[in-house]
Amino acid sequence: MLAAMRSLFAELARQAAASARREVEAYAREIPEFASLDTDARARAETLEYAVWLRRRTLELAPHNAPLTPDDLAAIAAMGEVRGGSGMSLESRQRVLRLHTALMLRDIHEAVDAQRGGAAQELLRVMGWFAPQGERGIGAYCQGFVTALRHRLPYVEQVALLARSLLTHDPLAAELAPAVGMELPRCCAVTVIRVADGTGGHGGPQREVEHLVKAHRVPMVWCPAGDGGGELIALVPATEETPKPPGATGGASPLTPAPGRTPAAAPASGRTRPALALGRTPPAPASGRRRPATTPGRRPPVPASDPPPDHPPPAPPPAHEPGPPPDPAPDLTPGPSPRPASDPAPDLTSAPVPDLTFEAVPDLARDLVRDFAGAVGRACAAGIATAPLAELAGALTRARRISRAAPLRRAPARPRPHTTADVFVELAVADVPLVDAWLATVAGRLEPGPDLVVTLDAYYRHDMDRSATAAALNVHPRTLDYRLRRVRELTGLPPGSTRGVRILSAAVTRRLAMR
Repeated sequence: MLAAMRSLFAELARQAAASARREVEAYAREIPEFASLDTDARARAETLEYAVWLRRRTLELAPHNAPLTPDDLAAIAAMGEVRGGSGMSLESRQRVLRLHTALMLRDIHEAVDAQRGGAAQELLRVMGWFAPQGERGIGAYCQGFVTALRHRLPYVEQVALLARSLLTHDPLAAELAPAVGMELPRCCAVTVIRVADGTGGHGGPQREVEHLVKAHRVPMVWCPAGDGGGELIALVPATEETPKPPGATGGASPLTPAPGRTPAAAPASGRTRPALALGRTPPAPASGRRRPATTPGRRPPVPASDPPPDHPPPAPPPAHEPGPPPDPAPDLTPGPSPRPASDPAPDLTSAPVPDLTFEAVPDLARDLVRDFAGAVGRACAAGIATAPLAELAGALTRARRISRAAPLRRAPARPRPHTTADVFVELAVADVPLVDAWLATVAGRLEPGPDLVVTLDAYYRHDMDRSATAAALNVHPRTLDYRLRRVRELTGLPPGSTRGVRILSAAVTRRLAMR
């Protein structure tokens, strides 16, 4: 077996120089920062020397399953520092690592094919060394790369690189985080703050972002777009607790009963049914006679004073003309659904709880949105989505869509981060151009005013409370009543009706999101 292993590694040694040249040529061909290797002979020689050295160290250590030494790791880190100091981007650094790994695996595959006699165990032994030592080498390379970034880039740009590396699941994030004095949480609330385009000549909010980074110390990056507008993407640490619906307080979720208890059934009227609700045996009647025990599915004995079962009392007349039963609506409120009294109470402690995906918004995210909106002085809209570190790219897509569906607000209107539950109607409407155009037409009818879009926005944000809405708008309640009547005149929709709420609230939110 040793002879076979020697022949395998002898073949790898024979190919080392040619394989290193192939790697350098691939760098120059596929990575922009290495394009100069075709004209810079010194840089090409240094890159080739490093590629040959790395292959020879592999051939010296792998046959004995010996790990990379501290000197080896220091040499790898030094190369990472050189490339980081040259201005190599994160994307190119990732491509270098992927390309190097792929070419090393190709070298091994070609050596196995050329050997034609090695057993499978020999290949497994080579790969068993390559995987863990490759991870150590990548870690050292990233350390050197980060060292160069700390010397070359301002602190805010280092934080921006950390945010980008987290969003792309780049292993460099593990080295960048301690370098900027931050810890990586297991879960992040990706917060996207959309800033409306500003007036000509106004640049991006670089100073505001710098102040925000130093005040809140979370990874964030500004992505400019348009005339002074763009997006601020912040990664706020979040917990992995099961999110609760808005307004839920206390320990257990209102949708989940406490251990060992069954939720009480909602009474049909104002009278309570404590015995039946808690699943206990009802108390005996006031006369002192004990009620006979009943068995599910069997009719209890009838006392002699009661009317015989063959002649039941006539049913009371219906309060209205009966019709076909309405379509059942999904019951999103906690508590059991109505059921016949004879049915045994189900064990709700083991019943599955529907996932309503109410995302919890961290307080830090609220503060960050408020501070940034107040600092930039322009209309902003924020969306938030939570995910583990490995899934932040998907969370960014969701948060970005939410921010584009959320209404733009200007301080002091207190912009807040929106979740899917806040704008789920608008998210769906944005994907249906026909409906979106129709809502735009409805909103257009409000233009004659006065200030009807703003009025309806405040009206629905304050749960249609006239006093609170009038106070928020700083108008007299009669002025508010006039505006609401004006809405009905222009659209034919009473703002407080079910139909009016469904249509007008969506139309107003879409109008505010697009302005």
